[in-house]
Amino acid sequence: MEENNAIQNTQGKLDLAKIKKTGAVVLPSLFTIANMAAGFFSILAASDGHYVPAAWFIMFSYFMDMLDGRIARLVHGESSFGVEIDSLSDWISFGIAPAYLIYNFVLKDYGFWAYPVTFLYVLCGALRLARYNVKSHFGGSSKQFFQGLPIPAAAGILVSFVLAYSMLEAGGGVRSIKLVMNQMPFIYGVIPFIMIALALLMVSSVPYAAFKQGNVFKPNSVKGMLLILAVVSLIVYCPQDALFTFFSIYALTGVIIGVYRAFKPETR
Repeated sequence: MEENNAIQNTQGKLDLAKIKKTGAVVLPSLFTIANMAAGFFSILAASDGHYVPAAWFIMFSYFMDMLDGRIARLVHGESSFGVEIDSLSDWISFGIAPAYLIYNFVLKDYGFWAYPVTFLYVLCGALRLARYNVKSHFGGSSKQFFQGLPIPAAAGILVSFVLAYSMLEAGGGVRSIKLVMNQMPFIYGVIPFIMIALALLMVSSVPYAAFKQGNVFKPNSVKGMLLILAVVSLIVYCPQDALFTFFSIYALTGVIIGVYRAFKPETR
């Protein structure tokens, strides 16, 4: 009798542990699904010509994408399933959705050439995520650097451009960076080349800072606090221009590193 009770207690503990583990996996997946939903809604909005709401839907995906990974680590809910569903969500929200948005916003005026340019971005985004998944499963990923431009950063340039240019079309605004706004017409004209460059950077081997360990933005130092305060203040004051500037600077770091490596092949 006592032996049966012990077996039942052990089985009950195992079942409870399974329930807790399942809950730990499901909780971050809910944020991942919200990320996917926002990307899908962005596509629907862009198809109706509502480009600014479509861009903000993708921006919402950023918050969900940041939260799902942090929550997974907090509740110890990391899993292979989470890695796969997260990449699928990212492909929709940061690959297909921004490509479709830019196609409708700019590229459709280029005729036939808009098709290969748009597909190249989507294809390279998928290859970028597939490579990341392979490295994650086999322990080859780094916590300090990404290999190639992360797809959310590439999408950030396109989405923030749509927001900034839409504000320019609406007559501009007081809360804007004039230097950035003055460049918007030129950027509009070269957006196909920007799309190609972003696609190639995603599948490149150029290292990009991951910011996963807080080595740059340390709030426990005066410089770190001032830097964080400056970044947040700029984003709050003029979000469209500030986001476009920050995403562009981040992407350009890879170009600078690539040029440096071309002239210094012995460097790693």
